[in-house]
Amino acid sequence: MRIGAHVRTRGGLRTAAEAAREVGAEAAQLFVSNPRSWAGPRPETAEAFGAAWRASGVGPLFVHAPYLVNVASPNPGFLTKSLELCRRSVAACGVIEAAGFVVHSGAGGPGEPAQALERAGALLRAVLAVTPRTTRLLVELMAGTSGAVASTLEEAARLFDAVGDERLGLCLDTCHLFAAGYALDEPEGVDACFAELHATGLANRLALIHANDARFERGSRRDRHEIVGEGHIGLEGFGAILRRPEVRDLSLIVETPASGERRRRELETLRSLGPS
Repeated sequence: MRIGAHVRTRGGLRTAAEAAREVGAEAAQLFVSNPRSWAGPRPETAEAFGAAWRASGVGPLFVHAPYLVNVASPNPGFLTKSLELCRRSVAACGVIEAAGFVVHSGAGGPGEPAQALERAGALLRAVLAVTPRTTRLLVELMAGTSGAVASTLEEAARLFDAVGDERLGLCLDTCHLFAAGYALDEPEGVDACFAELHATGLANRLALIHANDARFERGSRRDRHEIVGEGHIGLEGFGAILRRPEVRDLSLIVETPASGERRRRELETLRSLGPS
């Protein structure tokens, strides 16, 4: 198990490795381009950063898709832009040799779940067709928000069936699952969640955990991350998650508001909850 964090790179990608080391991260996630722009990463920047990251020896690196990407958008122009941005991003991931590229399951318009699922499946297949072998495309489940293609494991199974490609991996966000109604604040609820993971046939697809506490109560459908141990999931819930055998060999990435020394303590807290 590798405990890491999403790394902010306000000084540019060149600062990422040092930022990860400063908080004791054993794995990292970041954006390789402006997360609020369609511009996408520049190939020359990706090449230089990839060489520097590999030399740093920090650990596995995951790239998160920009916020604008919606793989199920009902707007044809928006869908085309999302596909092109994903293609450019996975190409950069290949240059960097990132372990995974994380994209949300997407959301459609009101009253069109079947069409949204079809669009998401088609776009993910198109991205998989150009994803380098060194990087795994990972779908992150959403928080039960309006129109979401996949927030539950049952919905995720339908999406994975629609894509029909064994290369597609799964990213679970603890805050999102909790907001969607999973009782991750109780050991029994954690066990039930992982039992459902196996029942849906997705256990072998699980490739990454976003370890975030939740600011709002279970089932709120509100995607608001809180510092681990300070939200509604709590330390008991995270302890039950970290002791599950399914996460033993995975990277856990924290995306909470903490930074600096507070982030370092948060990662140490997570490590203390894992199996001894």
